[in-house]
Amino acid sequence: MVINIFILLLLLALGVSADQDAFVGVNIGTAVSDMPNPTQVAVLLKSQQLRHVRLYDADQGMLLALSGTGIQVTVTVPNQQLLAIAQSNTTASNWVSRNILPHVGTTNITAISVGNEFLTTNPNAASVLVSALKYIHSALISAKLDSQIKVSTTHSSSIILDSFPPSQAFFNRTLEPVMISLLEFLQSTDSYLMLNVYPYSDYIQSNGAIPLDYALFRPLPPEMEAIDANTLLHYTNVFDAVVDAAYFAMLYLNYTNIPIVVTESGWPSKGDSSEPDATLDNANTYNSNLIKHVLNNTGTPKHPGVATSTYIYELYNEDLKPGSESEKNWGLFDSDGRPVYVLNLMDSGSVLANDTTDRTYCVAKKDADKKMLQAALDWACGPGKVNCSVMLQGEPCYQPDTVVAHATYAFDAYYHQMAMADGTCNFNGVATVTTTNPSRDGCTFPGSGGSNGTINNGTSLVPSSNSTTSGGFSKLDSVSFFRLFGAFLWTVAFL
Repeated sequence: MVINIFILLLLLALGVSADQDAFVGVNIGTAVSDMPNPTQVAVLLKSQQLRHVRLYDADQGMLLALSGTGIQVTVTVPNQQLLAIAQSNTTASNWVSRNILPHVGTTNITAISVGNEFLTTNPNAASVLVSALKYIHSALISAKLDSQIKVSTTHSSSIILDSFPPSQAFFNRTLEPVMISLLEFLQSTDSYLMLNVYPYSDYIQSNGAIPLDYALFRPLPPEMEAIDANTLLHYTNVFDAVVDAAYFAMLYLNYTNIPIVVTESGWPSKGDSSEPDATLDNANTYNSNLIKHVLNNTGTPKHPGVATSTYIYELYNEDLKPGSESEKNWGLFDSDGRPVYVLNLMDSGSVLANDTTDRTYCVAKKDADKKMLQAALDWACGPGKVNCSVMLQGEPCYQPDTVVAHATYAFDAYYHQMAMADGTCNFNGVATVTTTNPSRDGCTFPGSGGSNGTINNGTSLVPSSNSTTSGGFSKLDSVSFFRLFGAFLWTVAFL
């Protein structure tokens, strides 16, 4: 069974042992020229049932927007702040007091990454890394938060040398003293190793030695599988080989019980002329296969059945990123909330909705009071931030020039702009949900998968029989339109 989705269901709490389920989360980068505001980001996350996110800082607006959502959040101490924190317990305490304590009890912060790939970007300052982690952890102990917030730091997979065969892998010798101290800290605090895994980069750098199918999780004939001669373990994809290389590198230093969470992985959907394998199809294939691999708790050849929870890089395409074209195109969505491509999952099990035909639309009731319809139409095109220009004379949705027809388009646009959340198709009783596509010649409705114009990323809630325009984010808490465990949606927020 193939299920076409605009984005993924991402599951449950952090799990790192064989009897716990893995999750897939998403990174939120902000190098976007038209970055949605935090509330808009939160709406998109909720509409797609994304339950785990990683921030590259501790942005207070974003943490406030995630308040009350239950979404598990990993925040980051930016690299430029790490040196000061490493030199002063007071500085670390102040950082926690300023960035974490205001959100305790409302926003579900579950981890702090102290730096991002700090060892590879600041090798001359590597010795201060563990001190910074310890000071942050001490601040959490003082606040009685150490049991609910893990402390770790993300690593580039390049800190692992000779990664194939995995059994011979080891950490960069110059970093070994730091890694020993770090692993000791992670073990003593029951934390985990954060690792960024990019099979795309490994594939590109191999100069043809790594087959594309091996990088993309595509099925391989047995004779094409990579075999570790020391362990006789068979590897069918780059991702597992890199993760196991990290496990073996830790084993080399006598650490055997520290789990790994992959904090970044993905594939670019577009590249320049020198990047022919950065394509929509390959990005779709990699991320779809990655999600299936993680959510099935497949594990790795070294640790079969042990969860390898993973954050996809990343939520939005980042057009402000420097470098090649591929650097700007790792996102699942454009900044307007439109999916970059449609993920395809095959036979992924009961976590997915079985019914994929339930496209719904919001339409005006034909017997509704015309004055109430007009008032609701005015609201949708005003505070509701729907782009109603397509209903002007001469535009695709002008005909028929009736309040019912125009209200129906505006209502449906708002309904899908708000990701079909409960309460967003009411308009004080003059609207209703239907499965009949109201599109007509030349006028494509948002719920049908097309658009006649750009819909603004509005966040106001529609006035309804049980809410007001000042009702805040609460109406989006309903899950009445979401299937089992908040399954995959057919339509995306901000379509």
